[in-house]
Amino acid sequence: MVAAGRRGADEGAPARAGDDATGGLAGRMARLRGRTAAMVRDRARRVRAVGGLAVQAGLAAALSWFVAHELLNISQPVFAPISAVSTLAASVGQRLRRTIELILGVTVGVLIGDLLLVVIGTGWWQLSLIVVLAIVVALFLAGSAAVVIQAGATAVLIATLSPSIRDLEIPRFVDALVGGGVALLVTAVLLPLNPLRVLNRAARPALDLLVTQLEATAGALAERDAARARTARGELRQNKGPLKAFVEATQGAREASTLSPVHWRQRRGPVGRYAQAAEPIDRAMRNSGTLIRRAVTLIEDDEPVPEPLPRAVADLAEAVRVLKRQFAAGAEPDRAREQSLRAVRMAGRAYREGVGFSGAVVVAQIRTTVSDLLVATGLTQEDANRLVRRAFGDL
Repeated sequence: MVAAGRRGADEGAPARAGDDATGGLAGRMARLRGRTAAMVRDRARRVRAVGGLAVQAGLAAALSWFVAHELLNISQPVFAPISAVSTLAASVGQRLRRTIELILGVTVGVLIGDLLLVVIGTGWWQLSLIVVLAIVVALFLAGSAAVVIQAGATAVLIATLSPSIRDLEIPRFVDALVGGGVALLVTAVLLPLNPLRVLNRAARPALDLLVTQLEATAGALAERDAARARTARGELRQNKGPLKAFVEATQGAREASTLSPVHWRQRRGPVGRYAQAAEPIDRAMRNSGTLIRRAVTLIEDDEPVPEPLPRAVADLAEAVRVLKRQFAAGAEPDRAREQSLRAVRMAGRAYREGVGFSGAVVVAQIRTTVSDLLVATGLTQEDANRLVRRAFGDL
């Protein structure tokens, strides 16, 4: 019977191995499907994010060609749509500047090319000299890469095509003017971006990152989980990309609300307030990083964690969440201010119940971060500090 049992066990072993292999294959397939779905979602988000830009570029290219060809009678207005598309390809917030740089670069290239062709004629070494001088003059006048590229490219066109195509200079300059002007027209009037939507899309990753890691830190303090706090510290350090995108979006929102008559009212209202919040939110992010680092030390050093301290950090996270929602809605951030001061009051309770050295630093960073958030809501630094001191209570 023992032998029979052993044979049964031996006979069952290959089946279990097969089951393990099947299970492992199923797991790999599931992970592959998950990665594929995540990749598709990421690509879809990317398309949605730039879909408006694609439509703007298509409309600007067609309209600039029509204006140059049909209204101005330029026989081959190739550079008008190219100029329009290159203007729109600039970062949102840089399009007006890109148009000015485009026109300046073309002007430099035309002038240098024409003057030197009259003096030195055409040929390979003349082409080289014309391009060098066009780039040097462009660098001297502006120093921008866009100006240098346009000046050099235009100089090449003038030096190589002028001998065979008469009066190339004026169409080239007009093409640049038409392309840049049409691009701005499309951006400002025909298909204007919603500046508040631009800001929301850019600010959400940075603010969500801050909320998530502050909540994780609150949980780590409550449970004395140093590993969880260290993870939050590491995650928050990955904030440079989201913050950079947010700052760039503020430039785009200001440009959109300045150029587009549809959004002029928003410039001094929610868009202006939102755009001015970028710098204090950057400071709040850095001060929160210090808060989390000291929370790690607090736990590792086995310092006291009074019950209000994790609640204060959680209240701080909620204040950032409320601020994000009210900014997205274009509302006055009153609730965000109230929630921020609630975090300060809770931090004051924790301080009076007794904290160690690192705990005192955590409390101080809560106060500092709340002050940053209050400034982000539109208060002056003096008013923010006064409200924080009043909410914290006696030392």
